[in-house]
Amino acid sequence: MKKVFHPANERGHNDIGWLKANFSFSFGPYYNPAKVHFGALRVLNDDIIDGGTGFGTHPHDNMEIITIPISGALEHRDSMGNIGVITAGEVQVMSAGTGIQHSEYNHSKTEKANTLQIWLFPKEMNIEPRYDQKSFTEELKINHFTTLISPVKGGDALWINQDAIFSMGDFEAGQAVKYDIQIPGNGAYIFVIEGKIAADGTDLNKRDALGVEDIGSLTLETQALSRILIIEVPMR
Repeated sequence: MKKVFHPANERGHNDIGWLKANFSFSFGPYYNPAKVHFGALRVLNDDIIDGGTGFGTHPHDNMEIITIPISGALEHRDSMGNIGVITAGEVQVMSAGTGIQHSEYNHSKTEKANTLQIWLFPKEMNIEPRYDQKSFTEELKINHFTTLISPVKGGDALWINQDAIFSMGDFEAGQAVKYDIQIPGNGAYIFVIEGKIAADGTDLNKRDALGVEDIGSLTLETQALSRILIIEVPMR
């Protein structure tokens, strides 16, 4: 097994007033040659956005873009004609493909919003751009992983143009949770949104992450009420 530990306090950081961003991987003004990507996982940004502010219209291409609001909500508009609001409990997926433009603003004029924005390299290049979002409020059960994103079309999870699987769950303290790699050869990036766990002997606190590869399964032991996100991705 190979593993890489990314402590929360060693993430890149950018504070421009209305936006306080934490970067798990090199992004924008932050560059660390040891943290460019983990397999197909290219970006994991933990953004806090002030009320009444946000990201104006900007382009993307050939990237799979996932947004997971932790608290608050974002207003979304894009060049495909999609207009809507993404709230905590929902997940948004965009395949940028041949090219899109979009904007994201905090839906509240006064309250901060905290979101995870995650980018994956695509499996197929230059596909037709697409957009989807779904609420997982009903599916998220205590002490159980829920699949948010999958490469399988037509299931309960959102489809992604990559052999990647996103799983998230809330777990009480004292749980021993086994996670099996679902696609042979994939690695897993474990990100602790809230709480405290041990992942195969490595202690992870809030916003810490651990990337593991060359394994078939791993065991997570929860030491407090924890929300855990596992991003399973191709490594090569």
